Amino acid sequence: MHEQRPERPAQADGTNHLFATLGKQIKVLREARGMGQRELATATHVSLDLVSAIERNVRIPQPRFLELAEVALDAGGILTAAIPEVKAALARARTRHPEWYRGHAQLESEAVELHHYCSSALHGLLQTAGHAEAVFRHRRPLLDELTIDKRIADRLDRQKLFTRQPAPVISYVLEEALLDRPVGGLSVHETQLRHIMDISSMRNVELQVMPTACEAHPNLGGSFNLLVPKGQHHQVGYTEIQEHPRLISDPAEARVLAERYGIMRAAALTPLKSLELIERKLEKL
Repeated sequence: MHEQRPERPAQADGTNHLFATLGKQIKVLREARGMGQRELATATHVSLDLVSAIERNVRIPQPRFLELAEVALDAGGILTAAIPEVKAALARARTRHPEWYRGHAQLESEAVELHHYCSSALHGLLQTAGHAEAVFRHRRPLLDELTIDKRIADRLDRQKLFTRQPAPVISYVLEEALLDRPVGGLSVHETQLRHIMDISSMRNVELQVMPTACEAHPNLGGSFNLLVPKGQHHQVGYTEIQEHPRLISDPAEARVLAERYGIMRAAALTPLKSLELIERKLEKL
């Protein structure tokens, strides 16, 4: 007896026709403009494989992809018109965030300040769709296709806070090693590095790289977030180890993280030098 293949996301909730039609429309629009799949992948910040999978109705075209494809293909509103239906299908598929993450997700969406130290994985708010897909696809235990699509959509939707008004203050300290690991392959990695550069150019964002060669490091205990919730004036911390989250609301404990973060920002490259480092890494790809 052969093992039954898992249903594609579009089949699972009865909306296969919608996604099949979208895939065909994207292919027709792309070919009409004389654009290859690789060009569309670059314009929409996703992998070549994902564009191919969307056109073949193997993967769901995420709302952000449709927005970018609408512009790249000059689609005349055809693709953006389908976004409400796509969002509805994804909403039916799964609860918005894993249960263990929902508390922090709510705080993050409304915070007036967000500061992130990333040691072993790139922060979700910085990830492109291609990078996020690689992260979720290789996670163990394996996630089904529907969950992967939903997690990617949720991760990209969180990134709306970059342009929220009033704009939150956002900063990052990234370990240099994160810029060297080609998550998803070299093409996805190149797109990811360019995306980081785009984010770092925003007025409300400061991004710094902690060089691997730095000899004195005040925090070798892993990644953490610091944020100031809406309507409050004190910072809270958040750590997540093997999907075991911890929200740190005690002011004394949060101050320890803030002290470590301040020392790391002082030791890290300046935002300008960090940008130059990323540019050099791109030149070597």
